[in-house]
Amino acid sequence: MAQEQKKKKLSRLIALSPTNKTYEFKNPLEKQISYQGKKVDIKLREDPNGFSYIVWKNKKYMLDVIEKNQNKYTVMVNGVWHSFSVETPFSLKRRRFLEQQSDSSSQVFIEAPMPGKIIDILVEKGAEVKEGEPIIILEAMKMQNEILSHVSGVVQTVEVKKGDSVMKDDLLIEIQKG
Repeated sequence: MAQEQKKKKLSRLIALSPTNKTYEFKNPLEKQISYQGKKVDIKLREDPNGFSYIVWKNKKYMLDVIEKNQNKYTVMVNGVWHSFSVETPFSLKRRRFLEQQSDSSSQVFIEAPMPGKIIDILVEKGAEVKEGEPIIILEAMKMQNEILSHVSGVVQTVEVKKGDSVMKDDLLIEIQKG
């Protein structure tokens, strides 16, 4: 019985967005995938040329894993970038506990998730931002990507300007949590 419960727990995973929104799903190595408690018919395929794609509702969606760093992923599906981490229920609890225990610094640094060119800056110093609000448009691989604030607060500094080229992890904006 305990072995069966352990197996059931290992089959449950949680995708965590940069804004800490959770999406529960079953281990994709199993035959059936569930999304928010409902069975979903999604298939991961590779064509003869080595390109990966997802088949969902009889439509193909091109898939490219841009970056994988431990349990954090950046993928491009049909030209749109998505960043998330994959957590087990235990690692999600641990992560949230550590966030609560961590230094309660009120300064948050928004960094470039990938190298690219700053196309537009949507906020300025002193502006109030909400969690999930777009703050910068970054062009990478000829795709324009919205960089979102993962906290609510007030913009303290904008470290880049329109037209700048940035590398991954370069500081873009500093926000004072509010």
